[in-house]
Amino acid sequence: MSGLSGRDPSLLRRINSTVVLRALRGPATPTALTLTELVHASGLSRPTVEGVVEDLIEAGLVAEAEDAPDPPRGAARRGRPARRFRFRAEAGHLLGLEIGPHRVAAVLSDLTGRILGSLTREIAETAPADVRLEKCRATLAELLRRTGTARDTLRAVGVGTPGIVEADGTVHLGTALPGWTGLPLGERLRRSFSCPVLVENDANAAALAEHWKGAARGVDDVVMVLAGLSPGAGSLIGGRLHRGFGGAAGEIGALHLLGREATPERLLSTTDEPLHPLDEAAVARVFAQAKGGDDQARRAMDRFLARLVHDVAALVLALDPELLVVGGWASGLDGVLDPLRAELARYCLRPPRVALSHLGETAVATGALRVALDRAENELFTLDEPEAAH
Repeated sequence: MSGLSGRDPSLLRRINSTVVLRALRGPATPTALTLTELVHASGLSRPTVEGVVEDLIEAGLVAEAEDAPDPPRGAARRGRPARRFRFRAEAGHLLGLEIGPHRVAAVLSDLTGRILGSLTREIAETAPADVRLEKCRATLAELLRRTGTARDTLRAVGVGTPGIVEADGTVHLGTALPGWTGLPLGERLRRSFSCPVLVENDANAAALAEHWKGAARGVDDVVMVLAGLSPGAGSLIGGRLHRGFGGAAGEIGALHLLGREATPERLLSTTDEPLHPLDEAAVARVFAQAKGGDDQARRAMDRFLARLVHDVAALVLALDPELLVVGGWASGLDGVLDPLRAELARYCLRPPRVALSHLGETAVATGALRVALDRAENELFTLDEPEAAH
């Protein structure tokens, strides 16, 4: 709370509003409470709670609940039921956006993170940056139109994208998308919105998503790998995302540069020609051929998995996670987990549990939404200064 002081006339009002909103939000889902219940839950005086509730109603964040709860069975109603108040989750909206090589995907929620709609649009991997950004804007606009959501109700937009992302949303290095290195992505997207736009690396976003709604729920020390020919990883340490000093933590796809002769796309090739780094269909064919008994494909898959395990083991040895979640295209392929478990057991002092992503191809967009939700919750339910946008 570096921006607050005892001389700040709004400090007490902000504290009281935050306490009341927290009570109405509840530990898991919003609930409707009477003034008496709010007094007990907040520890504030009744006159203070009454004033705060009126202010929050005027701000559009609280409303009187329309339906009073039924009395206990066998009990008679006595007089007019006490007024009950609820947090208006519909008072604002949040957007999560994935920008990938082959598609853009958007997901919309209310202020509790309840999903209201989603939309995916395909795009050519060769599309230049301006075309890709225009596709993003069109996809978001269509989703807002389909759900009947006014743009000015958006409280935050989260974005997940490949590459090393700086604190201001600039892509420091991004080789998966044409024209992405050096792109001021956050600045470009903010022109379309009046709310904060927060840009995050795609593997980091996927890690947040799995922790929120997927395979890593209830687990605070997690490595999430988006497995591909150039894999990336996101890590949670003690439940908090670890980005590293410059946002480059988890870029295990660069390990093949450390004096290794074969690139991943050559390791998985069954011919003399390397696979295209972004050709997921070609990768799936090699795995399918290996599963079908093709010796050449099996050898190629073994080479690739051995390289992936070496890359992942570097993070596992450094971070000692409880859980390793595998996503990306590998999450849709059979036979990935057992080889990974066996190899990690060979190389790691304490191998983690290994699980496939529960969210699959929706992980990055869902994680981007979580980034936006974190920003909104920080503004509504805490007194800390909002974190800088990523």
